[in-house]
Amino acid sequence: MNNTHSKAIGYLLWIFGFLGSHRFYYGKPVTGTIWFFTLGLLGIGWLIDLFLIPAMDRAADQRYAHGEHSYNVAWILLTFLGLFGIHRFYLGKIITGLIYLLTAGLFGLGILYDFWTLNEQVAEKNRWIQ
Repeated sequence: MNNTHSKAIGYLLWIFGFLGSHRFYYGKPVTGTIWFFTLGLLGIGWLIDLFLIPAMDRAADQRYAHGEHSYNVAWILLTFLGLFGIHRFYLGKIITGLIYLLTAGLFGLGILYDFWTLNEQVAEKNRWIQ
C-alpha cells in the first residue's frame, strides 16, 4: 500500500483543525470548509477528529497516487508559504508560482483553490511522471 500521507502531518494540522486544515490535507474539502466556517463544529467535530485521523490517513493513502512528488512537502509548503507560491514551484508550475509570488497567492483566492485541489494536483503530477 502507498504511504502518500502522514499521520504526523495530519496531527500537526489537527492542532489548527478547528480551521479544517487536516480535513483538506486528507482530501475532504467540503468538510474542511464546514470546519473552517464553524470552527470545527464549535470544537466538537475537531475533538472527534482526534480519533478519526488514522482512518482518514488510510483512506488518503489508498485514494491518491504515490510518486516523485510528496503530498507532505506540498502541504507544508502550501500551509506555511502559500502566499509566495512555493508549493506551485515545487510541483513545477513556474508560471502560476510567479503569479502567486507577485500577487500574494492571487490575493488569497488561489490559496483557497489550492486547499481544495492540492491532493489532486500532486496525484496528477505523480501519475504523469510514471
